[in-house]
Amino acid sequence: MDFDFTDDQNSLRDAVARWVEKGFSFERRHALAKAGGATRAVYAELAELGLTGLAIAEEHGGLGFGAVEAMVVMEELGRGLVNAPYLHGALVAPSLLSFAPAELQAAWLPRMASGEALVVLAHQERAARYRLDQVTTRATESNGSWTVTGAKSLVPAGDEADAFLVPAHTPHGIRIFLVERAACQVRGYPTQDGARAAEIAFTDAPAQLVAENGLVELEGAIDVGIAAVCAEAVGLMERMTALTVEYMNTRKQFGVTLSTFQALRHRIADVKMQLELGRAMSYYATLKLGEPAEQRRRALSQAKVQIGQSVRYVGQQCTQLHGGIGVTDEYVSSHYFKRLTMLEMQFGDTLHHLGEVSARMQDSAGVFA
Repeated sequence: MDFDFTDDQNSLRDAVARWVEKGFSFERRHALAKAGGATRAVYAELAELGLTGLAIAEEHGGLGFGAVEAMVVMEELGRGLVNAPYLHGALVAPSLLSFAPAELQAAWLPRMASGEALVVLAHQERAARYRLDQVTTRATESNGSWTVTGAKSLVPAGDEADAFLVPAHTPHGIRIFLVERAACQVRGYPTQDGARAAEIAFTDAPAQLVAENGLVELEGAIDVGIAAVCAEAVGLMERMTALTVEYMNTRKQFGVTLSTFQALRHRIADVKMQLELGRAMSYYATLKLGEPAEQRRRALSQAKVQIGQSVRYVGQQCTQLHGGIGVTDEYVSSHYFKRLTMLEMQFGDTLHHLGEVSARMQDSAGVFA
């Protein structure tokens, strides 16, 4: 199998990297986080690069690119610690809206491709514990129109979004609905990694039906999100490792640089091993997005388990190798650690996905055959 990137994919990577270098310094990110984490302006800059239309079909004004291109972009955004709801608004939401009726797609996808509209998935509920089939929000139909009643938690950029994609129970099972923000009660707050999230309440909120086979489509969208999280984590780990190596090559202890101590060099070697394991599983996750649901879900959970283990190890080791400066708010490495910690829990934490992998292991081997 050829794992080399095409010229177009490398050009895309370079374009994102150049924007990060010129337009999104750590000082800017730190200032945004201190101001509460609002990043709609950053999202608009990504739209100017054409990135918000990356996964949207050309007929709706997008670029029509695939999963590998999304992975390339997410790696670079992770490496630059870019604080914007890109994976939610430009990757997860379009994957769900692709199942919507033609008129609903025509109303929203062109606006999403241009960055004019931000639509995010609002699926997490307080008692769900990452289980997608645990939905208490209800949708009711009357005279051909739908309304939604319930609540969703930890909605990314919820107080900056224009609309939400909401899984809700109906007499026919779980379905996905689009609810505009004006019809909801929204309470936003900053998150630990400098972004924003919100609690959303729906009380007979007018809704438009997006997908009838809601649970199946929701699982597919979550898998898109997991693959994107894995790619972002690779970029984050790569940059955090580079920062740590740079620090060890300049910081002196007992008159010599830290990099001369063999025990510390061994720890960095282990860090790089975890980084490469994470990178391999990120590629695996991206390439498995086109597989049938059963194989895809297992593969994405396997990838999330490895990424969860890698980000924890890399984050903790790099922070310890920095010493006290590694946990100060003014130093960039601490912000990488915060973001890695948040990613480990996004779309299901490591223990949840370990259980998912276990539940899907139907084969037996060795003495148990």
